[in-house]
Amino acid sequence: MMSTHCKDEKSCQQACCGLCCTKIENFGVMAGKTPILTNVNLHIHCGELTAIIGPNGAGKSTLLKALLGEVPHTGAIRFMQASGASTRSSLVMGYVPQSLNLDTTTPTSVLDLFLACRTNRPTWLFKPRKEVEKIHQSLSKVRAEHLLNRRLGALAGGELQRVLLALALEPIPELLLLDEPVSGIDQNGLELFYETVSELRKAYDLSVILVSHDMDMVRKYADRVVLLNQTVLQSGRPEEVMESDAFYEVFSLKWRKNREGGERA
Repeated sequence: MMSTHCKDEKSCQQACCGLCCTKIENFGVMAGKTPILTNVNLHIHCGELTAIIGPNGAGKSTLLKALLGEVPHTGAIRFMQASGASTRSSLVMGYVPQSLNLDTTTPTSVLDLFLACRTNRPTWLFKPRKEVEKIHQSLSKVRAEHLLNRRLGALAGGELQRVLLALALEPIPELLLLDEPVSGIDQNGLELFYETVSELRKAYDLSVILVSHDMDMVRKYADRVVLLNQTVLQSGRPEEVMESDAFYEVFSLKWRKNREGGERA
C-alpha cells in the first residue's frame, strides 16, 4: 500500500492512514557562531523514500540528529498523522546509524542484542521461546533470520546493518531515519539493503528519510531527492534533481554536463 502525496494538512490527514508526514519549516542549526543549516524547508511525504544528498559537511547527518531531538535548532518540525498534528515525543521513530563500533571478540549474539532491548532480564539466563520467535520474525522482515544466533562481532558490514534495520523496526515506526547506513558495504550488500528498505516502505507505508552518497541506488529507489548544502538547493524527483545545474555544480561535475551537452548538439 502506498499513500497519495499530501498537498496540505487536510489531505495529509486523509491520506496518512495513521502514519506520518513531516514538515520542516524555516529550520536552522548553529555550531557556536557557525551556521550548519539555514532556512531549510521540506515536506517529507507519507509512504515515500526521500533521499538526502549533498557534499561532505552539508549538514545531512545534523538534519537527522535534529529530527531525533539530539541537537538544538531554530524553526519548526511538525509531524502530521491522520488524527492531526503530532509532537515529536508522541511519534515513533526508527533510526539506523552509519555504523556501530563493536568489540569483534564479544560473545554477544544477535539474539542477545534483541533480548536486551526487549526485556529487562539477563539474556544469558533467560531466553523465552515466544520472544525468540518474535525476534526471528523481526529479522525475517529484513532477510536476516539466519543471523539469529550469529555473534555480532562476526557479522559482515551489510549483515550488521540489516540487523540494526530490523531493530529500528521494533515497533514499526512512523518515520524511519537512515544515516548513510551502507557506507563501506560491498555492491551486493548495498543492493540488498536498498531492496529491503524499498520493500518495507511499500509493505508498511513508511515515511523514510535516507542520507546517502550512493547516487545509482538513489536514482533507482528514491521517490524524492533533496540536494542539501547547508540549505535546500533542489528538491524533486530523482531525475529532476540529478540533472539540475545545482547538482552538477555542488559535485563539481559541471564540466561533464557541458561535455555531454556539446556531444548532443
